[in-house]
Amino acid sequence: MHLTVVGPLLARRDNSHLIVAAARRRATATRRRAVAALRRMDATGTAITFGTVAREAGVSRSWLYNQPDLRTEIERLRARRQSIPAARPVPDRQRASDASLLRRLEAATERNR
Repeated sequence: MHLTVVGPLLARRDNSHLIVAAARRRATATRRRAVAALRRMDATGTAITFGTVAREAGVSRSWLYNQPDLRTEIERLRARRQSIPAARPVPDRQRASDASLLRRLEAATERNR
């Protein structure tokens, strides 16, 4: 228990650790919402911009700009979508790897023989 002397007979508890803990919980919840929104939007092919992610996650755009990892991911996904003209982009998790494509090609070649 933390006590602070205010006057000759008055003392008050220092509850600042509770305020700090609550701020940490809010920050963690905010980050979780932003990451979840980004994943949902990528999975559904929704246009990803700072504004759309902010609305989906219920956070401010300025907060997103100040999170280096989220900012990098939003910029990466936005650039990827801009490079794909008119076609609906495939989410990262659904993209086939080079090794997977090679195996499929080998299997098709073997079937044709």
